[in-house]
Amino acid sequence: MASPACSVRRRIETEEAQRPPPALSDDLQEEIFLRIGSPTDLVRASTACVAFRRLITDTSFLRRYRAIHPPLLFGFISHAGLLRAEPPHPSSPAAAAANFFFNNYLPPGRGSWWYPCDVRDGRVLLYCTLKHNDCDLFPDLAVCDPLSRRYMLLPPIPEGLITSVQARKQNIDASESLLVLSGQEELETSFRVICCMRCATRLVVFIYSTVSGCWSVTTSPTWPSLGLNVLPPDLLELEMGAKCAYGCFYWQVENMNKLLKLDMNIMEFSINDLPPDHDRRIVCVVEGGEGKLAMFSQNEDGTSVEYYILLQDDNGRATEWHMKNTIPLPFNYYSYITCSSEGYIFLVGTLKEQDMKHTTHFSLEIKTFNIQRVCQFRSCSAYPYFGFPPSISPSRIQ
Repeated sequence: MASPACSVRRRIETEEAQRPPPALSDDLQEEIFLRIGSPTDLVRASTACVAFRRLITDTSFLRRYRAIHPPLLFGFISHAGLLRAEPPHPSSPAAAAANFFFNNYLPPGRGSWWYPCDVRDGRVLLYCTLKHNDCDLFPDLAVCDPLSRRYMLLPPIPEGLITSVQARKQNIDASESLLVLSGQEELETSFRVICCMRCATRLVVFIYSTVSGCWSVTTSPTWPSLGLNVLPPDLLELEMGAKCAYGCFYWQVENMNKLLKLDMNIMEFSINDLPPDHDRRIVCVVEGGEGKLAMFSQNEDGTSVEYYILLQDDNGRATEWHMKNTIPLPFNYYSYITCSSEGYIFLVGTLKEQDMKHTTHFSLEIKTFNIQRVCQFRSCSAYPYFGFPPSISPSRIQ
């Protein structure tokens, strides 16, 4: 005969077996979804039921998810659309579903075609040149979220603003347009666009802000006042030349061991020195972590790059560049640095003893120095595009 204690235990176990499991609260479900490492797997989870999709596509959840998990490298954006990451790259399945043909849905500008000129945080800055004028220095501009196909057409720079700094076409020999993010969560739908106009005596910068809805202008000190008194204007590269790190843009001054720096927080220009013998090297300024500025410097033979950290004194002032590592580049390729984005630098490699018709594009992760093949396509100006699959990428273009 069973003891009273055994009877009580069996009754409790029977009641627990019959009791339905407790319902998962939204907060607990959110914590579970945040631990899904692959954005593609998160998209699959969002299709399971209406409740999952409502939670996963919520803006506050996506903000938390993006802060924890890095975006996917879909490939490279050019005038031809998206040049997709190819297998065995881990992002190739997500990239296969993307379709970036801006000219299919953007209204025509004054010119005949929209071209990308900068890509940052899932947004693409595009310009449209005047017909039969590839050297138009004041093109139409648009900012687009290619996954949602939402866009904003920017107003032209006012004629009075151009006249106020005497930035007429005859005084400008090159220009570059760049996208600047707000850097603040509460202003994540806002951005700025800067147009840098290289003149014979200085660099003129026009700034558009979505907060003010208008253009303003700032001018640099003259070249001589920056210590560049021997600088012909064509030595400052303005074609895919600017590198962004910690809210500052850097341009390499060719044939000099110098960087021109524009601090976007205070809108001031200054000059940074490069290590000796860097007057003819390709360099890429990056964020080295913990607020330290870092740099990749390409050796002239195209077979390796050197990694430098900018040392600081106790007061936070820059002192000198310190080389920490040399990274060999892919064997049998002549490679050169093109740009940086989202914790990577990007290189274009051409097989030795072959022509430039087809090039292979590689990524180099800044933290690990790991090099990975992304894709192969005919050499052209292209910008790396990072993002999340469309169903978890709400538009930020208002």
